[in-house]
Amino acid sequence: MKSFTVSADKDGKHVIRVAIGEFDMLTPAMLQKALRRKDIRINGKRIGEDCPVNTGDHVELWLPDECFVKSAPAAEPSSTGLSDYKVVFENDRLVLVNKRQGLVVHSGRGTEGPALIDIIRKDQKNPAVDLCHRIDMNTGGLVLLAKGKENLEHAIDLFKQNLIIKRYRCLVRGVPSQGEPCVCADDTIMKEIRAFLEKPSRGDVYIHDVPKEGDLPIITRYRVLKIISGIGPDNEDVSELEVELVTGRTHQIRAQFAHLGHQILGDGNYGRNQYNRHFTSKNGSKVRYQQLFATTLLFARIPKENHHTGLSLRKFSIVPLYDVDLPFTPGAAK
Repeated sequence: MKSFTVSADKDGKHVIRVAIGEFDMLTPAMLQKALRRKDIRINGKRIGEDCPVNTGDHVELWLPDECFVKSAPAAEPSSTGLSDYKVVFENDRLVLVNKRQGLVVHSGRGTEGPALIDIIRKDQKNPAVDLCHRIDMNTGGLVLLAKGKENLEHAIDLFKQNLIIKRYRCLVRGVPSQGEPCVCADDTIMKEIRAFLEKPSRGDVYIHDVPKEGDLPIITRYRVLKIISGIGPDNEDVSELEVELVTGRTHQIRAQFAHLGHQILGDGNYGRNQYNRHFTSKNGSKVRYQQLFATTLLFARIPKENHHTGLSLRKFSIVPLYDVDLPFTPGAAK
């Protein structure tokens, strides 16, 4: 909801025209729909038609937050020729972006060039913007950021309570079948696989079927979206998966599927380069990145006391931009 007080120079003008003058991202169609639903109030009274307003009137526009979001300016192209990120959703508290592969989200040891968080802080002109979660440098897709400390704390609390569900899409070697059937929060049927992750102080992680001292339990869910027949070495199949993280450990998806014998295509750390070299990118060169994208954030029912309760039951999705010459064009997961 947004509100404003009518200034003297707007006296006698109709409410739709005045509202657009206050919020230039609104359209007449949006406001006509709000009038039909009686979602506009003048001095606390609901109205159903485009009536004149008077100096000093208090106007309330009970529209969804996303109606007040301006289209983001195009980001500067990176050295790869792709924009560093695109805004998927934004309100006063959060910004959800789709980042390109090859861009680190946060500066650290061994990283070069600006990180996503630094770029967005500069673009937003807000040093208080911070990451709600992270994804690997070579994973593309959705990253959620909060505007300020309180908004960050409330978002992190939702992740801790599993009230924000993260899903990915990827291309893997072969066709996985391991796991037990399960029903996800939105009634999607997947298979659930469990294991234990060993995380050294530096370097790659290791997956164990039987826990060792210091191991962390991991839970991953997946479903096969598509089988691409015979495009791998020796006419081996490749599968497109949708993957849901129940736990979110370092390199969990990459390491766990490689452990099961289904490496993510393009992953040189947990997979085999000999396998990766069989594939070419869309421009005929070698595949540069692991074919893994964070494609969906699904918000469960959020408690009213949480700052982000307005996003209850919202779902945000993108289509993965696989850099592999495939015999099909990926679409939205169904």
